[in-house]
Amino acid sequence: MKKSLIALAVLAAAAGSASAQSSVTVFGVLDVAYRHLDNDTAGTRDVLGSSGLSTGRLGFRGVEDLGGGLKAGFWLESEVKPDEGSQPNARFWHRRATVSLISDSLGEVRLGRDFAPTYSALADFDAFGTTGIGDTTRIYKVWGSVDSKVRNDNQVTYFLPANLGGVYGQLSVAAGEGTAGKKYYGGRLGYAAGPLNVNVGYGQTEVTNSDVKLMVIGGSYDLGVAKLMAAYQQGKYQGNKDKHYTVGATVPVGAFVLRAAYSKSKSNDATDRDADRIALGAVYNLSKRTALYGTYAVIDNDDAAKFTVSNDYSTIDAGDKSQGLEIGIRHSF
Repeated sequence: MKKSLIALAVLAAAAGSASAQSSVTVFGVLDVAYRHLDNDTAGTRDVLGSSGLSTGRLGFRGVEDLGGGLKAGFWLESEVKPDEGSQPNARFWHRRATVSLISDSLGEVRLGRDFAPTYSALADFDAFGTTGIGDTTRIYKVWGSVDSKVRNDNQVTYFLPANLGGVYGQLSVAAGEGTAGKKYYGGRLGYAAGPLNVNVGYGQTEVTNSDVKLMVIGGSYDLGVAKLMAAYQQGKYQGNKDKHYTVGATVPVGAFVLRAAYSKSKSNDATDRDADRIALGAVYNLSKRTALYGTYAVIDNDDAAKFTVSNDYSTIDAGDKSQGLEIGIRHSF
């Protein structure tokens, strides 16, 4: 009997040790919003959409402790549209599919599909998190089939370790594998300490006739009563130049978070696709996992510009105004 108890104790200790050394987490977001959209001459549309506050997703992530300060990690993440019960992309793990080796002292090497560093360098300083009708990238210009390079396939990234006194950064290279618009290299370097967070990023994507080059500068400062943020991006392609400015703020008021942002896109090419965007919104946190939200956004297009506040209604005449109101609920797990 004593031997059996000893054996059970040994097995329990071993199981506890194994559990402490590795973990797998299932996570996700369900976000549904009613949207009233008005694209001037094209008319209005009412829809039930998704991803107004956070992009809907389902994912699995895990870490295994290899000892000596070294860990292995993986991340698989797919988009989810609960309004339709669908996964809207051709590839299931469209949002992220990576495997990593992580060292406490040396940093992380991450392989697979992931965010481009130039996108993160701007998205971290958008008051609306580049999501919903308030997304600042709604007035981005598309050049050479490259839409700001949100994510890259076949990407190899090195991240600096987290113990550098607030300095953070990454270098990324994505293999084109013979496909135009896929080959990319870029990086990001920043400093975050206390209320201050600033960064700069640069990326270059190889396309058929030329390269799309992006340079980003962004920053934020948390005053306590409000967090102020701003970013500037410049894109170049075949001698043309596009500039994108955004400023914004988030203001916590009890369980509420008020949000506001202004963005401007200016282009020097013959299409004259300039636009201004204003977004106002509020989030009410019912709990750490559930929130109600509302957002109003308007895009004022100039001349040939045809930007819209939502992909749910993209029909618009050049130079027309696009505006929308969305009210939704987000639950994360």
